Amino acid sequence: MAAGGGGVADPLSPAGVPCAFSPQSQAFFALASTDGHLRVWETANNRLHQEYVPSAHLSGTCTCLAWAPARLQAKEGPQRKKRKSEAIGTSNQVDLLALGTAVGSILLYSTVKAELHSKLISGGHDNKVNCIQWHQDNGCLYSCSDDKHIVEWNTQTCKVKCKWKGDNSSVSSLCISPDGKMLLSAGRTIKLWVLETKEVYRHFTGHATPVSSLMFTTIRPPNESQPFDGITGLYFLSGAVHDRLLNVWQVRSENKEKNAVMSFTVTDEPIYIDLTLSENKEEPVKLAVVCRDGQVHLFEHVLNGYCKKPLTSNCTIQIATPGKGKKSTPKPIPILAAGFCSDKMSLLLVYGSWFQPTIERVALNSKEPHMCLVRDISNCWAPKVETAITKVRTPLINSEAKVLVPGIPGHHAAIKPAPPQTGQVESKRKLGENEVSIEERLGALDIDTKKEKDELPQTNSFPVLLTQGLESNDFEILNKVLQTKNLNLIKRTVLRMPLHAVIPLLQELTKRLQGHPNSAVLMVQWLKCVLTVHASYLSTLPDLVPQLGTLYQLMESRVKTFQKLSHLHGKLILLITQVTASEKAKGTICPAQKAKLVYEEESSEEESDDEIADKDSDDNWDEDEEEKESEKGEDVDEENEEEDEDTEEKDEENGEDGDVASEKELNGDSDLDPENESEEE
Repeated sequence: MAAGGGGVADPLSPAGVPCAFSPQSQAFFALASTDGHLRVWETANNRLHQEYVPSAHLSGTCTCLAWAPARLQAKEGPQRKKRKSEAIGTSNQVDLLALGTAVGSILLYSTVKAELHSKLISGGHDNKVNCIQWHQDNGCLYSCSDDKHIVEWNTQTCKVKCKWKGDNSSVSSLCISPDGKMLLSAGRTIKLWVLETKEVYRHFTGHATPVSSLMFTTIRPPNESQPFDGITGLYFLSGAVHDRLLNVWQVRSENKEKNAVMSFTVTDEPIYIDLTLSENKEEPVKLAVVCRDGQVHLFEHVLNGYCKKPLTSNCTIQIATPGKGKKSTPKPIPILAAGFCSDKMSLLLVYGSWFQPTIERVALNSKEPHMCLVRDISNCWAPKVETAITKVRTPLINSEAKVLVPGIPGHHAAIKPAPPQTGQVESKRKLGENEVSIEERLGALDIDTKKEKDELPQTNSFPVLLTQGLESNDFEILNKVLQTKNLNLIKRTVLRMPLHAVIPLLQELTKRLQGHPNSAVLMVQWLKCVLTVHASYLSTLPDLVPQLGTLYQLMESRVKTFQKLSHLHGKLILLITQVTASEKAKGTICPAQKAKLVYEEESSEEESDDEIADKDSDDNWDEDEEEKESEKGEDVDEENEEEDEDTEEKDEENGEDGDVASEKELNGDSDLDPENESEEE
């Protein structure tokens, strides 16, 4: 029904190997292993039915596969004629198997003829094929790729029928609606296309990582009172890379709600999904999800609208080996795929290694929340040798034979010329001594081990080094990577690192932030880059709060003093600006300008002499009784009159002082009261 697929090299590729059960009776199980071989197993007796090795299996490994629907086989003209002449048992057998490759080509393999039927190359994809879907009615094939395009193929002519851009990033998954008129595609967002016009009907957003699986879960909507247009009201399921939630969406006629209506939670990333379609509103949907950790989660739920809380599994199935002896612990056996049988009450489990898997039918017991099956598969892992070995013969190689090394045809490794040997070695050989000491041999090899150790890692290997250092907890590797000060290098490393290493990196950064302040300055740059680049992934983790609790508390305690420091900083800036302003004011030079009016006051010495003279004149003025001093008094009066004339001239120059002085003249020619002065004396 659904196949997980993808290479191991790409950190965002789906985890499992491409595999699928044949439709209808599930008589066969096809598995494309990582060595490029396609193997078809019989599910009834766990026997290898066919094995196919493509010609370019090493360069173009199989990334996805899909069985043709059973109803298509009757429409295949030339295939049908050939099968009539064969045995009757093969007439209902599913024939074609589509294989998508890493180089962009699509192979159609015939399980009846056990050979390649045709190859779809021209005008298709120029990058890795991520998903293939057969149309159930018209025999067309739909494929999507890393080149951002979706291609509609005509399998009869092996040519492209239509090609259009599906997303701004790589398109990772496809699914065709039950009525065959709509197509779901998923890249960064999920789009629902009208196949006839190739226009987008709806958008659905909700996954932070690329979607790895899509499938419809209902044939008819739960509300049957309204007329059915073939799509509105249907539910479909989506699972994403490194996401432990499977979202369920409802296709609505209005464009108001784009979010998922419910979600199923699992223990790890889903690699294979199978389900039983719900034919009416009372029948629950049964879902089997195989996770990356090797467990199977079974869900049973009636799809009836919005559900806020994520639903947990009704039953979990695990397989383990029996522990040999008292002390030995049983080891888990990974489950590769699981598919519901036609009765919907039993499950076909494929477990073990991809080279020699075991297929078993297990009856479902709904009462048990957890099933652990103990299986001994030690005998299955060993390769079966049918012919007995009689004699071992070593082949003789001719000296003229040319040995080809892996890589480009005609490529050969450069041979390093042997260094000139010392005179001692030559003399030994001349004397007929065959053996040379180990020290001399090592010297001749000229191995410099110190340089290899001291070499710094290359720039492009930083993401690999960081991942290795986090997995092995190697302090030296982590120091080499984390102590870089190049911001561009930090950003490139964080962008290219695998998502599963994000949380370990944050924990390592938290540990280092608690250390020396100098190291904390560098760690903050890494922390800022990780939180900005991987914010969408971190928001999908359900247990993010307990995992990053220490980091949050650390940041909270450091930020507490920030407000006080900012207040102090503001006051210091005010003081510094005032000081600089006053210094600038002192240093300024006055511009040279001529004054319009200059006023000069008399010096303090002249004023003091006048005051003394005034006092003397007043004293002489008061002594009227003494007749002897009368002459002197007359002289003083003359002097006072002269002084009054002088003061009048000065008062004309000065405005206010002149007025005051004129008032004094009217009052009595003198500032001092003679009576008061005589009393003081």
